[in-house]
Amino acid sequence: MNDTLKRTSTTAWATVALLWPVALLNYLDRQMLATMGLSIKADIAELQSAECYGQLMAVFMWVYAFCSPLGGVIADRLNRKWLIVASLGVWSGVTLLMGQVHGFHQLYWLRAIMGVSEAFYIPAGLALIADYHRGPTRSLAVGVHMSGIYMGQALGGVGGWVAQDISWRTAFAGCGAVGIAYAFVLMLFLREKPRDAAEPTGTTASGAPTGGGVRWLGFLILLLCFSLPSMPGWAVKNWLPTLLQDRFLLDQKTSGLWATMIYAGAAFCGVLIGGRLSDLWTRRHVRGRTWASGTGLLLTVPALIGMGLAPSFPLALAATALYGLGFGMFDANNMPILCQVMPPRFRATGYGVLNFAGIGAGAFLTPLLGRLKDHGVPLATGFAVCAAPALLAALLMFWVRPTVRDQGNTDNTPKEN
Repeated sequence: MNDTLKRTSTTAWATVALLWPVALLNYLDRQMLATMGLSIKADIAELQSAECYGQLMAVFMWVYAFCSPLGGVIADRLNRKWLIVASLGVWSGVTLLMGQVHGFHQLYWLRAIMGVSEAFYIPAGLALIADYHRGPTRSLAVGVHMSGIYMGQALGGVGGWVAQDISWRTAFAGCGAVGIAYAFVLMLFLREKPRDAAEPTGTTASGAPTGGGVRWLGFLILLLCFSLPSMPGWAVKNWLPTLLQDRFLLDQKTSGLWATMIYAGAAFCGVLIGGRLSDLWTRRHVRGRTWASGTGLLLTVPALIGMGLAPSFPLALAATALYGLGFGMFDANNMPILCQVMPPRFRATGYGVLNFAGIGAGAFLTPLLGRLKDHGVPLATGFAVCAAPALLAALLMFWVRPTVRDQGNTDNTPKEN
């Protein structure tokens, strides 16, 4: 039995290790557009308009949002390994092609296709990790995986550097080629976990077993808690380099590196701290994961105000770091909290719906900030106002009261081949 548990633990962490580069590429390929904006605008005249540039970022988000529930439904029914491989291969091919475009409409449609293909990864990847990692390591495992996302965002800043010193086309082509090659690595080494091997029951706060029904009220509240902070979250990802350029007169390379490195570096630490803290608190109280997530959201409130209104560049960077730390703590616990209200057979679907709501909210705000900027409203004002939905999300997260540490699976789903 001990040998079996040891092998299971090894496979569980090997799965996280294999998916970590996929998470990195998932965000690197989409984030580079925000940090290479000046170089791309020099070649594609339509992007000189901030509203048009915002629409280019928003089309990815809208398509990604609407395809995320579909990606979740498919991941709950098909082999997640091959879904992940296909998703990575397609979006990497699209990234490769983006380095060859010469017009706005070509780039627009490729971003839309990228949105479709990337939407199938996160629900499948997180559901697979959640199946491998049960309560004691779940938040940490998800946090380690999410750290790959923030490393990808940080490396997105390097994309601005490459674009300025070499070519934005080279940056897209290089990342696309790496992703296609890594898809073959996943074909060989990634393993699906049979669905009937997932935990058969949930556990109450006292450790007693419970059934595996969906807690709909908890899910609806979680949906709000996910959507509200996604608005400032996407504002930071898409507009922070531009904010730094406008407020502190930085060039593309400098603003891209500072924006992505500081934010993503702090968020990298945040997902690891938030994941570990959540696992420790949950051993003592069933609400440990929501407490860790709510604490992180509270940190983002003063950070957003500081990012927009800080009187100096160092203070703006300090606020950015605080925001990244708090958002990382929140991000590491979304799937683990979902596991407290959703049984295993619906987890990818549930996360797909969360993605739809969260990214849809961000897709609404992203072009709106660009439109306001074109009409004289500075991005700094928009960032400060975004503290309001973050505060509301924090209060709602502390109000959530899960009754079990983990929802179980009450049906007998056949094994995957």
